[in-house]
Amino acid sequence: MSPMLRLRQYLRHRRLLVIATLLCLPLVGQADDRAIRDALADARAQRWERVDVTALADHPLAGYVEYHRLRGRLPQAEPGEVLDFIERHRDSPLAAWMRGQAIGRYGEAGRYGSLLAVADGEPSGTERQCHYYTALLGGDPQVAAEGGRSLWNVGHSQPSACDTLFDQLRANGEIGELDIWQRKMLAWQQGETGLVSYLGRQLDDRWQEGLDAVDRLQRDYAAITRVPTCIGPECLGSGPLFAAAMYGFTRADTEAALEAWRKIAAHLPIEEEHRHAIEEDLAFYSLVRDVANNQGWVDEALPRIATPRVLELRVRQALASRDWSGVLQWLEHMPEEVRNESRWQYWEARAHEQLGNQEQAEVAYAQAAQERNFFGFAAADRIDRPYSLNLERSRFDEDFQRQVETWPAVQRTEALERIGEQGLANSEWLHAVANGSPREIRALADYAARRGWHARLVQTTITAQLWDALDWRFPEAYREHFLHWGQRNGVDPFLLMGIARRESAYNPEALSPAGARGLMQLMPGTATLLSRQLGINDPGPYGVLDPELNIRLGSTYIRDMVDRYRGNRLAAAAAYNAGPGRVDRWLRDAPEEFDLFVEAIPFRETRDYVQAVLSYRVIFESLANGGSTEGVVMLSDAETTMRYDASLLARN
Repeated sequence: MSPMLRLRQYLRHRRLLVIATLLCLPLVGQADDRAIRDALADARAQRWERVDVTALADHPLAGYVEYHRLRGRLPQAEPGEVLDFIERHRDSPLAAWMRGQAIGRYGEAGRYGSLLAVADGEPSGTERQCHYYTALLGGDPQVAAEGGRSLWNVGHSQPSACDTLFDQLRANGEIGELDIWQRKMLAWQQGETGLVSYLGRQLDDRWQEGLDAVDRLQRDYAAITRVPTCIGPECLGSGPLFAAAMYGFTRADTEAALEAWRKIAAHLPIEEEHRHAIEEDLAFYSLVRDVANNQGWVDEALPRIATPRVLELRVRQALASRDWSGVLQWLEHMPEEVRNESRWQYWEARAHEQLGNQEQAEVAYAQAAQERNFFGFAAADRIDRPYSLNLERSRFDEDFQRQVETWPAVQRTEALERIGEQGLANSEWLHAVANGSPREIRALADYAARRGWHARLVQTTITAQLWDALDWRFPEAYREHFLHWGQRNGVDPFLLMGIARRESAYNPEALSPAGARGLMQLMPGTATLLSRQLGINDPGPYGVLDPELNIRLGSTYIRDMVDRYRGNRLAAAAAYNAGPGRVDRWLRDAPEEFDLFVEAIPFRETRDYVQAVLSYRVIFESLANGGSTEGVVMLSDAETTMRYDASLLARN
């Protein structure tokens, strides 16, 4: 059976199930939704003369109105009222929000006893933490000092709420000149010049050599071999100084930085943590920038540095040069829990295979093939085994499903949905997921699936780490549109689904920091160009959020990328993320095999993206096949055997 026919049958079956399920759901619209919507707007504006709290008492969202009333009375409201509210709404995010508001407002007002009465350990947020530890100064000075020093020891300015805490800790000697020096060095690393100058003025003459050294090094990092090695009392300032200076030097000129480091390293009176940080940074940038003259030192230093990020780079460097013995050598230095990941098991197998160690290769491939990801699927293909989906499904009877519909969190979420409060609805829902039992969480996921809340369902699985609940992680969202436009444009619909799932997690209103929009995360400029290409009206920044139009435009773009790379979906997926210009360059410099091409992608984001999209398409097709991977392949024979080089370009 073809993948397209399999998908059609699956969609028809699931559509009937969804219709039947929706017919069984209660009609939850309530006559007083307009009243609660208006009351909530008035409560936010503190227009209490227009709010009849008594009339709303039985509404599921009455607590939201009460929240704004109590919040508006802070900091005058007594802690007993706050604690009573928290207790009555402990199953809602309202409780944590109220606690946070009370801590902040009590702290601003200096009502520290009231603050401690409502606090439940260290709060979130820097301002509230500063208020909290200020409140503890009188009753638990040790804890206050520990918390205060942690807030102090950052390379950027902290809120004014921290001033009282820091001033008191400095007066008590809990924050001394060494702490000031260390923070000055962190600020230097982060380019916070104003803070650097301010902190320098807080130091006495014992630090003058250090201050002079900083001034000199800010002008010329190469002076690091000529500044004093003992900074501050008992040389305790040396480690922070040299760590900060080498941080900047390594980024400015990695080769010169290493040359200088080799001259001074043996004579520096610095702590091991600083020495390790400096050398790890040098090794990382030497590998990232492929500094040939640093290679010998890097290989000598790596066994003692041994962090996953530098070892990963060294393995990838060995792969790029087909140094299969080196691959095994550097994999051996990785921590066991990292080395046992499917990605590295796959490359261990590939290295053994290339070196003629077939038996060891088979063992490593088999271990990698147990995982549900790109390299797990690639390993399964190598040894001709079915893909491991590790699919987990949960079933609930109708009586229990009806009970779930009455749960307060569900009722509040539904009510917030009805009045257009999507953000609050998501907060309610995810709070319930984060605090539910395993069975309750799965029941909530089942409810979201029955309601067609695709984006919320995906977030439920992420919050609850339901990694094997594939029906929920990869829901039936907009599949008719994917099927239709995939057919119209001659594009694999499962690839489209994989892209949309990776791009937006099926949130049709997703907006990236860069401005990409909708299910398939199209930039407005790209949408404009695609619209002209198709001869349709420019949808504008908001029209592109329409799911079907977004899928139509996204499928057109990926079709063009597939055509650009002679039908190759792997290269097309890379281009969808990083742009075709970059992929063209990578192909011209690429290894020739598909797996080496993926590993050689220089951008981690794109490297991870390609792996995710292709493994997701396997999952989508398998789900359309009833959960079976029979007949499902991640890449075609052509995609796994063709040369990944400039010959892949349709326009050379």
